[in-house]
Formats: sequence, structure tokens, C-alpha cells
Amino acid sequence: MGTQDIIDTLAGIEPGSTLDAIRARRLQARENAQKSYLALFEPVDAGDFSLAERAAVAAFVTGLHGQSPVAAFYRDKLAATAYGAPLLDAINAEIERGKTSGPYGAYPAGPLSIENKAGLIYRVSAERKPVLGARLVAALEHAHLLLFHPRDAASTDMKALLAAGWSSTGIVTLSQLVAFLSFQVRVVSGLRTLAAASA
Repeated sequence: MGTQDIIDTLAGIEPGSTLDAIRARRLQARENAQKSYLALFEPVDAGDFSLAERAAVAAFVTGLHGQSPVAAFYRDKLAATAYGAPLLDAINAEIERGKTSGPYGAYPAGPLSIENKAGLIYRVSAERKPVLGARLVAALEHAHLLLFHPRDAASTDMKALLAAGWSSTGIVTLSQLVAFLSFQVRVVSGLRTLAAASA
């Protein structure tokens, strides 16, 4: 791989270490995770989902997962983009508004209904909407829904994204990005826990 493996970097894995050997056993998973990162955050063509928007959503999503090297990485990535600094302030404030635990949502009527759980329906604050713009406002609200209310995602949520200027392709990429980040946060956290345990 020409570029540094992002999960290795974020987990602090040194070449030749025990964790490096553990990850090498699952080479295909390691390579696929890296390919996913590159496709989502360093694409040849970002299309209509700009790199700054991707970094902003990533900073928000990883921030909602809590303080971690992953969250710090995406905050820095956002800060390095054009217009990143004012966006970062808004994103940090929205992370505080959106912090909750989940998952929430309702199952269709039936035996699983006992698992139904109500929780925060997140909306971006009115004061930060002008800073973020309609597209990012819709993206953050959708990302929060995917993280904390996955059972409640419905076609009306897609309409909100389309109305804010998202294309169908952009919406798919946004959903992939949120899923990848949740995976990345968990993998890095697990690897760091393993490293600490073996230290």
C-alpha cells in the first residue's frame, strides 16, 4: 500500500508489533478498510459531495462517538479544508447538542415492540444553520438518525436530503460514510484496548 494505513495510524500500530501481526492475519479486511477510507475521503472525483462536507460529517459523527484519536483526526481534517475553521466551531457545538445514547426507535407492531425506545430527535440549532448551510444541516440530521435511530429511517428522511440539494448518489455515499466511520471508531477503539492490555 502506497499510503499509510489509516486504522494502523489511528490505533498507533507500529510495523512488526503484535497488533501489526494480528491485523496481518486478516489481510483482506485490512485492505478493504483502507480502500473504503480512500474511496470515501480521498476519492479521485468527489462528485457533488465535497471533501469539506465529508470532513464536516466525519468530525460530527466521530465526535458523537466520544473523544478519541479518530475524532481528533477528522477535526484536524476539517480544520485543514477551506472554510474549515468556522465550520469546526459549529460542528463542535452541534456535537454537544446531539450527544445521546441509543439506539432508539420503534419496531413494527409485534413481539419486538417491547424493545421500542424513545430518544432525542436531533435538529441543528437555528443559530448555526446559516454557518453550516442547508446541505450540511440535512446531512448532520440524517447522520444522527442513522447513528441513534436506525430503525426509524424512512423515505421522508431521503426527501429532506433531496430538498436540501443532495443527489441520490450523494445520499448513498453519505450513508456509506456514516457506516464506515462507526466501524472505524470501533475497530480503532478495540485495537487500542488490545494494545493497552498487552503493554
